[in-house]
Amino acid sequence: MTKLLENIYRCVNIALVNELKVLSLRMGVDIWEVIDAASTKPFGFHPFYPGPGLGGHCIPIDPFYLSWKAKEFDFNTRFIELAGEVNEAMPAHVVQYVAKGLNQNKKAVNGSRILMLGMAYKKDIDDLRESPALTIIELLQKEGAQVSYHDPYFPLIGKGRKYDLQMKRTELEKLGQYDCIVIVTDHSDYDYKKIVGEALLVVDTRNATKGIDSPKVVRC
Repeated sequence: MTKLLENIYRCVNIALVNELKVLSLRMGVDIWEVIDAASTKPFGFHPFYPGPGLGGHCIPIDPFYLSWKAKEFDFNTRFIELAGEVNEAMPAHVVQYVAKGLNQNKKAVNGSRILMLGMAYKKDIDDLRESPALTIIELLQKEGAQVSYHDPYFPLIGKGRKYDLQMKRTELEKLGQYDCIVIVTDHSDYDYKKIVGEALLVVDTRNATKGIDSPKVVRC
């Protein structure tokens, strides 16, 4: 129960900040600035950060063990299930903003060449488990996009528990050939200023391009 509490605490707070991010985008508010400002409070606030969805073995899965177990005791864990719904919706939110960015360039998702940057579920690790990047690729492919990926930790992506992509890593060169580059995982190896400079369009899900002022960047 202690381990579940710790995972549920993170799951619920990440869902909260993801929901506030979606609202802030509609309101024209920078959620990352809001989080930075709230973090100046010396007590009572711990920052959580939005992203393209949850990954890893613990947070996306473990809370639902308790949700399932609770039904044996005629109890509905509404917080857990609502948080799961919010977080599971984030890959589709990313795809929506890819479509929005392409539309601004008078292009459709169908037929567009899209490069995904970062496949691991969080930065600087070699773990694909439950990574939202996998879902985003599948959603884009369903819309007819030609999707490639780059991740320094994965030369190949084959078949897993919920995916069968069979893709080979694309090298970071000739970035202008892609209609859109999506930053899914903000690995430290990436030169984001260079990427933005060469790209036609960048959709940034992690605020990796913070401080880079460019009309080519869509933050979601």
